[in-house]
Amino acid sequence: MKKMIAALLALAMAAGLMGCTAQSSSVPDSSLAPSSAASEVEQDSGATEQTDTDTVFQIAGLKGPTTMGMVKLASDFEAGQSRYDYQVTMYGTADEIVPKLVSGEVDVAAIPANLAATLYARTEGQIQVAAVNTLGVLYLLDTGDSIHSMADLAGKTIYTTGKGTTPEYVLRYLLTENGLDPDQDVTIEFKSEATEVAALMQQAGDQEIIAMLPQPYVTVLCAQLENVRVALDMTEEWDKVSDSGLITGVLVARRDFIEANSDAFDLFLQDYAASTQYVNENIEQAAQLVADFGIIEKAAVAQKAIPACNITYIDGEQMKQDVAGYLQVLYEQAPDSVGGSLPGDDFYYDANA
Repeated sequence: MKKMIAALLALAMAAGLMGCTAQSSSVPDSSLAPSSAASEVEQDSGATEQTDTDTVFQIAGLKGPTTMGMVKLASDFEAGQSRYDYQVTMYGTADEIVPKLVSGEVDVAAIPANLAATLYARTEGQIQVAAVNTLGVLYLLDTGDSIHSMADLAGKTIYTTGKGTTPEYVLRYLLTENGLDPDQDVTIEFKSEATEVAALMQQAGDQEIIAMLPQPYVTVLCAQLENVRVALDMTEEWDKVSDSGLITGVLVARRDFIEANSDAFDLFLQDYAASTQYVNENIEQAAQLVADFGIIEKAAVAQKAIPACNITYIDGEQMKQDVAGYLQVLYEQAPDSVGGSLPGDDFYYDANA
């Protein structure tokens, strides 16, 4: 059973689930190549006919929730129905994207919000954020029925992954805002892999195990283990104590690319927003695309996970407010997590400005 759960988790997400820290990986680069099933979906979606233009968008995405909203955009391009040449390539980790984005090999990327701020600092303002594409994907699970609020975590042990990265910062922030000292009132035990946490929950028996994990691991575990339930949605808990949203991923672009292709970039953002809307409104078809593109191995898992992944499109002033507020929280806990300082106003791209 332990091996089965580990295999299912590996299938659910090959890499990049946490998406909040750059880690080394040997996962090879692979361009998106939708199957014939994906093409059939596109024919019924009223996609924009491909425009005769020299503008080419080299777009990078991580295998995870932050790229799910992009699948319709990529599918339309492969079918010859997109406005521009959208060359979408999937990567296993952020480490693979960063050098390509900095060097100019990649023009646009879907990456973690704190990484965007770090790259802004590293490149002296040459990276801009254009939209929020994913809100929170973290959930608190337990094998009992004692956790119904953050306050219920007092005296408990919480198993999770992501030590020294944004999942830890999110957890510590929420505990603190709910009157709990993360170092005194609870025990946070970190594991290197989500599969280790899953094994603990599978072997729980009568013992209560509490864990914080991201989607789509949560969907897989709840489907496979009858004793596991979602106790708290950490995005909802964040909204209770913060004026800004809990943000997992953003869409960024190189400043020089935006300036050289300003009109095309604004139209691209419209297409990207439409793609995100399609994914949220056509979950069954979108789940098949997510599977076809290798983001999640099984369409059935993707179909259950998509509604819980908080895929979105937020731009303009609301985007700035949400991202700035989120980065402020991270900065107060660990300045290095956002590049050592908070980004300036020129970090935020607004097509309407």
